[in-house]
Amino acid sequence: MKTRSEALRDLRRTLTEAGFETAALDARLLVLAALGIQATDLITRPDTPLSADEAETLAGFTRRRLAHEPIARIVGTREFWGLPFRLSPETLVPRPDTETVVETALDLIPDRQAPLRIVDFGTGSGCILVALLHELTHATGLGIDLSLGALRTARVNATDNGVGDRSRFALSRWADAVSGPIDLIVSNPPYIASGVIPGLDQEVREHDPRLALDGGPDGLEPYRILLGEATRLLVPGGLIVVEIGYDQEADLTTLAGAHGLEILRIAHDLSGNPRCIAMKRS
Repeated sequence: MKTRSEALRDLRRTLTEAGFETAALDARLLVLAALGIQATDLITRPDTPLSADEAETLAGFTRRRLAHEPIARIVGTREFWGLPFRLSPETLVPRPDTETVVETALDLIPDRQAPLRIVDFGTGSGCILVALLHELTHATGLGIDLSLGALRTARVNATDNGVGDRSRFALSRWADAVSGPIDLIVSNPPYIASGVIPGLDQEVREHDPRLALDGGPDGLEPYRILLGEATRLLVPGGLIVVEIGYDQEADLTTLAGAHGLEILRIAHDLSGNPRCIAMKRS
């Protein structure tokens, strides 16, 4: 039976030969997850043989990665805002760029001790809502999604991260089951045009839920709905902060004006692209 170091070496070689640019990191993460150990265990006890069950688990993980399944989906968790989030087939993998939504919302809230009411549309794993509740200790939140599987995952994540008592989750098509008043609306809605999806990277196209990607013919349909509902749901002066595609700034600016929303900020992601827009109800 292979030792831990041998398993790591062989998997790194396999992934490198298969053309994975992050083969070394992928191999390390998969070995740690398959063996259920920490990085220090791999360093201090490299000659420990794998058990039969560990070898079988690692082989399964390897097959999945060779099929271009994302690492986060294989290991089942991803960090966001410094917090651990479980994943499921119905949720997107939280991305660092989406932290721009959390950062922007927090920066625009004058009193972080206020008992704010937050709604997260298309909550998925719950990462945006849970991160906000983690920072806003007197706030309460409602996560909305059209996927029951995603809602179950979000509820677990809220509980795991200590905000389960201040969060609720509901199945609804956007705001059909929501009433105000709300202080803050957040969302990372589907914003990819339907016709673009077949050309996306394989890891996204084949493993992310289409429900969380498809924004309609022009990618803007969810924004039309959300911005249209914002006036009804938000308190005067209430905020709506949404993630946007890199090329959607102009369209969202136009939509905001059409719905009487004042643009407060357009924030950029780690690559310098427009990533979220913050608006206020007059």
